[in-house]
Amino acid sequence: MRAFLRNVESSREGSEFVLELPSDISVIEAAVAYLVERCRPFDFEGSRLTLNLRVGITEALANAILYGNHRDPAKNVRVEVALDSSCVDVHVIDQGTGFDPKDLPDPTLPGNLRRTSGRGIFLIRHLMDEVEFNDRGNAVRLVLYSDGARATD
Repeated sequence: MRAFLRNVESSREGSEFVLELPSDISVIEAAVAYLVERCRPFDFEGSRLTLNLRVGITEALANAILYGNHRDPAKNVRVEVALDSSCVDVHVIDQGTGFDPKDLPDPTLPGNLRRTSGRGIFLIRHLMDEVEFNDRGNAVRLVLYSDGARATD
């Protein structure tokens, strides 16, 4: 994984780390696998880890690389991760100009069923427990609560 990363930082027993990824979609699978593996010691199991987190992060990284950075090799995607027993909190930040997420068409409306844009963010919003974009629209925060934290809610 380190071959795909730049400036990996860790602190507090590995519960917080930063990944600097190149704007190359070929690194997404390895980055997501690394993140999922880092979640395993915490209370994340089953489909929330293997489906929700995996698909949500994959979509966020793909959007950052393809639409944010436009695959520009001079630009990176920064992934800031905080893990604990209650949740995984991931910030994906690209170096693009941003966008307004409220302007995306609803992909479930009949007139939009064949459109290809907006599906990734639609998936992210339905798979993650919290999704927030910054005002500029070049960063997204994804939160997924652990199985144990959800059981106590």
